[in-house]
Amino acid sequence: MKAISIFNNKGGVGKTTLTFHLAHALAAIGKKVLIIDLDPQCNISTLAVPQEWLMDVWAKEDSYIEDFKATKEQVSVAEFDALNRTPRSIHYLLTPTQEGTAEIGMLPPPVSLAPLLHLIPGRLTMHLYEDKISSRWSDVYQGDPLAIRTITRIRKLAEEYAAAYGYDYVIMDTSPSIGALNKVIISTTDGFIIPCAPDMFSLYGIRNLGSALSVWQKQFGTIYHLLSDEKRKNFPAEFVKLLGFTIYNAKKYAGNPPWELAKAHYNYALQIPGEIIKCVPENVRDVIPAEVLAAPIGGTSIMHTHNTLTGMSQKYHTPMWLVPSQPELGDDSNTVLANRRVYEATFDKYSDFARDLLSRISALG
Repeated sequence: MKAISIFNNKGGVGKTTLTFHLAHALAAIGKKVLIIDLDPQCNISTLAVPQEWLMDVWAKEDSYIEDFKATKEQVSVAEFDALNRTPRSIHYLLTPTQEGTAEIGMLPPPVSLAPLLHLIPGRLTMHLYEDKISSRWSDVYQGDPLAIRTITRIRKLAEEYAAAYGYDYVIMDTSPSIGALNKVIISTTDGFIIPCAPDMFSLYGIRNLGSALSVWQKQFGTIYHLLSDEKRKNFPAEFVKLLGFTIYNAKKYAGNPPWELAKAHYNYALQIPGEIIKCVPENVRDVIPAEVLAAPIGGTSIMHTHNTLTGMSQKYHTPMWLVPSQPELGDDSNTVLANRRVYEATFDKYSDFARDLLSRISALG
């Protein structure tokens, strides 16, 4: 299993749409994939599943999030087991670690989105876990078992689910924040990608991320040096590696090769590879050759705006290429079916993107 995170310090770059469609594309070409929604805004969960269903999942967990140990003691073993035989949020799975109590003892099933694609939904209360990461961080340097468990539990859960369900890839969706939660998520995945809008703010986002990576790498390096070999095994063998970037939701202009972008977007897009080379530490980006890293993942395959197609994808909780095949399109039927080829053509675009990403992941070893 390879764990992959998707991050940009700038919001509004289409990260959720990209993550959702990448995961579906990987599953469609035969890879078994798990999405873990670690963004406290839960955007990919609300995109993937009906809101009413998600609210019901959260409601059944509320008392456990407030006090896991006490709630567990107040219900019967049968009731607790029944709850854990249904999908649960990522924060519910992390709450025993947050409280410092015993783990659940079983893996609640993920949500099935497609034959080879599953989801562990997010929860708005994830900031509580981030608070614990922050408060216990200094204790990691002392080798404190609970602190180490807090820092590594997200990665450990990914490994446990991969072992149980045979996932090839676990994709971790993140918020735009450079805070304690994302420090742990990104630093303990195997590789990450940076989705970028072709604008000034994405350039600043890359600079902020580069600075953060330099600090995080030093912190984890110190931790690895101080810990015993046995405790070091809780962490990945290496610090995270950059797999590349993509430009997303850019305005197309066919007369401006090679990326066919409108001039204003093209001028910013051209600066992105240079900012990555300048700002991201060399030993974080050294697994991908510089000439490969300078090109967007998948080339121009998903670079240009999808216009209203993304809205339909969100409405029907399905990737764009499957929207025309939905059984109940209602008032959208005429518009969608008239553009069936446009919708279905997005599959080839995301498949190209996914295959290029897979070739880069293979460099991780």
